[in-house]
Amino acid sequence: MIKTDPITDEIIYPSSDGKRMAENTKQFDLIVYLKLGIDNLFSKEANVFVASDLLWYPVKGRPDICTAPDVMVALGRPQGDRMSYQQWKEDDIAPQVVFEILSPSNTPSEMNRKLLFYDRYSVQEYYVYDPDNVEFFAYQRTGNKLSVVQENLQGFKSPLLGIEFEIENEQLKAYYSSGFPFLTFREISESREREYQERVKAEQALLASEQALSASEQALLASEQAKNELLAERIHLMELLKNAGIKLD
Repeated sequence: MIKTDPITDEIIYPSSDGKRMAENTKQFDLIVYLKLGIDNLFSKEANVFVASDLLWYPVKGRPDICTAPDVMVALGRPQGDRMSYQQWKEDDIAPQVVFEILSPSNTPSEMNRKLLFYDRYSVQEYYVYDPDNVEFFAYQRTGNKLSVVQENLQGFKSPLLGIEFEIENEQLKAYYSSGFPFLTFREISESREREYQERVKAEQALLASEQALSASEQALLASEQAKNELLAERIHLMELLKNAGIKLD
């Protein structure tokens, strides 16, 4: 039954389906890994929306038709917060790329339903990764249908995102088009900590250098002052001798 707001009589599109984002740490870490990496990829692109575990409603008036991809990318839509992705409010632009990271409870029938959903509602690239069995499936739209284009993850590159995927030590790895790898949250934190420590060391070294230079300048100034004082004293002494009628050879 479709629920409506008792005051406005508008249809309610829930922001939660009551399901957990992930069932285990492995699945959660991979979702965050992909989300952070793609966020970074498009950090300077104002019109690319990236979300994780956000309900997507493709049809206005049908809150019963929805799904929450583990990660989705909507090219041409602005960044920003949303309670859900209501496609008719997004210039009717469907997310073009979606990722699903399998958990032990995902059944073949459930994944078939997801595939049919993404196929019907215009997803261009659909990626499924099973971390327990290290299996990867890439689907791309050819004509009006999503079709499997590769079942071997090694060296596969997303046409829309430019991301290349590899399996290293039975772990999913993603690389930017530059060849630089996606980083985990821990790696990002450690990298930023190293950068901070290096910046602090550089600032301390600069301060020490400036202090040493200042000390050197002060010593030079003191030397010049002493020299001037000695010269003034010599001149004064010579004046005294002259006044006393004493001639110096």
